[in-house]
Amino acid sequence: MDDLNAPYHAHIYYDAASRPQALALRQRLLDAKQSGAIAQLFFVGELSDHAAGPHPLPEYEIHYSAAILPAVIALLDASGLRALVHPLTDDDLADHTTLAHWIGEPLPLKLETLDPPGLNQGVARFGKSAF
Repeated sequence: MDDLNAPYHAHIYYDAASRPQALALRQRLLDAKQSGAIAQLFFVGELSDHAAGPHPLPEYEIHYSAAILPAVIALLDASGLRALVHPLTDDDLADHTTLAHWIGEPLPLKLETLDPPGLNQGVARFGKSAF
Protein backbone atom coordinates (compact mmCIF):
# COMPACT_ATOMS: atom_id res chain seq x y z
CA MET A 1 0.00 0.00 0.00
CA ASP A 2 1.25 3.47 -0.87
CA ASP A 3 2.14 5.36 2.33
CA LEU A 4 -0.06 8.32 1.28
CA ASN A 5 -3.06 5.98 1.18
CA ALA A 6 -2.32 4.48 4.61
CA PRO A 7 -5.39 4.62 6.88
CA TYR A 8 -5.40 7.09 9.76
CA HIS A 9 -7.95 8.28 12.20
CA ALA A 10 -8.30 10.76 15.00
CA HIS A 11 -10.25 10.75 18.23
CA ILE A 12 -11.53 14.23 19.05
CA TYR A 13 -12.25 14.59 22.77
CA TYR A 14 -14.63 16.96 24.52
CA ASP A 15 -16.45 17.52 27.79
CA ALA A 16 -19.67 19.35 28.64
CA ALA A 17 -17.98 22.76 28.38
CA SER A 18 -16.31 22.06 25.03
CA ARG A 19 -19.20 20.09 23.45
CA PRO A 20 -20.41 23.10 21.36
CA GLN A 21 -16.86 23.54 20.05
CA ALA A 22 -16.69 19.81 19.19
CA LEU A 23 -20.06 20.01 17.41
CA ALA A 24 -18.93 23.04 15.39
CA LEU A 25 -15.73 21.27 14.33
CA ARG A 26 -17.71 18.15 13.40
CA GLN A 27 -20.01 20.24 11.20
CA ARG A 28 -17.03 21.88 9.48
CA LEU A 29 -15.56 18.42 8.84
CA LEU A 30 -18.88 17.08 7.49
CA ASP A 31 -19.25 20.09 5.19
CA ALA A 32 -15.68 19.66 3.92
CA LYS A 33 -16.23 15.93 3.36
CA GLN A 34 -19.52 16.42 1.52
CA SER A 35 -18.18 19.24 -0.66
CA GLY A 36 -14.93 17.44 -1.42
CA ALA A 37 -12.94 20.34 0.05
CA ILE A 38 -10.95 17.84 2.13
CA ALA A 39 -10.17 14.97 -0.18
CA GLN A 40 -9.58 11.60 1.44
CA LEU A 41 -11.66 12.38 4.53
CA PHE A 42 -13.72 9.19 4.55
CA PHE A 43 -15.74 9.22 7.77
CA VAL A 44 -16.90 11.71 10.40
CA GLY A 45 -18.45 10.01 13.43
CA GLU A 46 -21.14 11.02 15.86
CA LEU A 47 -20.43 12.55 19.25
CA SER A 48 -20.59 9.76 21.84
CA ASP A 49 -21.29 11.83 24.99
CA HIS A 50 -19.73 9.05 27.10
CA ALA A 51 -16.40 7.36 27.61
CA ALA A 52 -15.95 4.21 25.53
CA GLY A 53 -13.24 1.63 24.97
CA PRO A 54 -9.80 3.00 25.81
CA HIS A 55 -11.06 6.59 25.78
CA PRO A 56 -11.68 8.18 29.20
CA LEU A 57 -13.65 11.16 27.81
CA PRO A 58 -16.44 11.48 25.27
CA GLU A 59 -15.06 11.59 21.73
CA TYR A 60 -15.82 11.15 18.08
CA GLU A 61 -13.70 9.81 15.25
CA ILE A 62 -12.65 10.88 11.83
CA HIS A 63 -11.07 8.52 9.29
CA TYR A 64 -8.75 9.72 6.53
CA SER A 65 -5.64 8.83 4.58
CA ALA A 66 -2.06 9.72 5.43
CA ALA A 67 -2.04 12.11 2.45
CA ILE A 68 -4.03 14.67 4.44
CA LEU A 69 -2.36 14.07 7.81
CA PRO A 70 -0.64 17.50 7.96
CA ALA A 71 -3.92 19.28 7.13
CA VAL A 72 -5.84 17.25 9.74
CA ILE A 73 -3.23 17.97 12.43
CA ALA A 74 -3.32 21.70 11.60
CA LEU A 75 -7.12 21.75 11.71
CA LEU A 76 -7.31 19.88 15.01
CA ASP A 77 -4.56 21.99 16.55
CA ALA A 78 -6.38 25.18 15.56
CA SER A 79 -9.65 23.87 17.04
CA GLY A 80 -8.35 24.06 20.60
CA LEU A 81 -9.75 20.59 21.31
CA ARG A 82 -7.73 17.65 22.56
CA ALA A 83 -7.21 14.90 19.99
CA LEU A 84 -5.37 11.63 19.49
CA VAL A 85 -4.16 11.11 15.92
CA HIS A 86 -2.81 7.73 14.84
CA PRO A 87 -2.38 5.29 11.98
CA LEU A 88 -4.49 2.19 11.71
CA THR A 89 -2.26 -0.87 11.58
CA ASP A 90 -2.62 -4.45 12.78
CA ASP A 91 -1.25 -3.37 16.20
CA ASP A 92 -4.01 -1.51 18.07
CA LEU A 93 -1.80 -0.96 21.13
CA ALA A 94 1.03 0.62 19.13
CA ASP A 95 -1.48 2.71 17.17
CA HIS A 96 -2.73 4.30 20.39
CA THR A 97 0.69 4.64 22.08
CA THR A 98 4.05 4.61 20.27
CA LEU A 99 2.62 5.54 16.84
CA ALA A 100 0.18 8.14 18.19
CA HIS A 101 0.39 11.93 18.13
CA TRP A 102 -1.43 13.93 20.80
CA ILE A 103 -2.83 17.38 20.22
CA GLY A 104 -3.28 19.04 23.59
CA GLU A 105 -2.71 17.33 26.91
CA PRO A 106 -2.46 13.51 26.59
CA LEU A 107 -5.04 11.41 28.38
CA PRO A 108 -4.41 8.13 30.21
CA LEU A 109 -6.00 5.52 27.95
CA LYS A 110 -7.45 2.21 29.15
CA LEU A 111 -4.95 0.12 27.22
CA GLU A 112 -6.39 -3.21 28.41
CA THR A 113 -9.42 -2.63 26.16
CA LEU A 114 -7.34 -2.56 22.95
CA ASP A 115 -7.03 -5.48 20.57
CA PRO A 116 -3.91 -7.65 20.98
CA PRO A 117 -1.00 -7.10 18.56
CA GLY A 118 -1.66 -8.69 15.19
CA LEU A 119 -5.42 -8.16 15.47
CA ASN A 120 -7.07 -4.78 15.04
CA GLN A 121 -10.81 -5.13 14.63
CA GLY A 122 -11.04 -1.50 13.58
CA VAL A 123 -9.32 -2.21 10.26
CA ALA A 124 -12.51 -3.74 8.83
CA ARG A 125 -14.57 -0.72 9.91
CA PHE A 126 -12.21 1.94 8.56
CA GLY A 127 -14.20 4.55 6.65
CA LYS A 128 -17.50 2.85 7.50
CA SER A 129 -18.26 3.17 11.21
CA ALA A 130 -16.82 4.23 14.54
CA PHE A 131 -14.59 1.72 16.22
